[in-house]
Amino acid sequence: MNLLIIDTATEACSVALQVNGQRYQQFEICPQQHSQRILPMIDGVLKDAGVTLAQLDYLGFGRGPGSFTGVRIATGILQGLALGTGLHVVGVSTMAAMAQQAIDKHQASEVYCAIDARMGEVYFARYQATDGLATLVDEERVLPPEVAAEILLKNQSDHLIHGVGTGWAAYEALLTPLNAKSKPVILTDILYPAAQYMLALVEAGVQQGHAKEVEQIEPVYLRDKVTWKKLPGRE
Repeated sequence: MNLLIIDTATEACSVALQVNGQRYQQFEICPQQHSQRILPMIDGVLKDAGVTLAQLDYLGFGRGPGSFTGVRIATGILQGLALGTGLHVVGVSTMAAMAQQAIDKHQASEVYCAIDARMGEVYFARYQATDGLATLVDEERVLPPEVAAEILLKNQSDHLIHGVGTGWAAYEALLTPLNAKSKPVILTDILYPAAQYMLALVEAGVQQGHAKEVEQIEPVYLRDKVTWKKLPGRE
């Protein structure tokens, strides 16, 4: 399959292209610059491969969770590309992409993703490797790190547990109970999703019939609303 995938859900911005079995990718940590960087990155991989959007089969994007603004940027860009080409789209969880990277780079069989969601919470999910692909166990959630640690403690596993995401370093409360119970988590160097690790997941999504028309794609925020602290004297 010839695929183009973009992700802007976190501080990272990335693009991946697969054409005729060859892969091209760009990845940058560029907070608050995604809207300026993403289109040049798309142009860059297309030029490197010597192809146009018309030669692609499907599009993919990081559907979240992550930054509200970042998720909206990726969704909007993909909608524009899909409307212009008529291509169908597969959305990929940003947490699944990070789990896939741990599986590919570290041969992980069980991965817990914890992304700093701000406001004292983490985006949290458990994945297992199934035929080399990251497969969600239970559901993706946003919750306090203490609750995430309790979930991890309750889950019995014979596998080494790998941790990905920014949440582990951001919240000591996530690791403290695990250390006390001698249930170690191997923390990886994987802090952000990268579009190149969505390629296999998009391809699997196409084969499973998950490709959608542009009007059907939806971002995933997990958190339904943002709670703002009221300032004194303001409502």
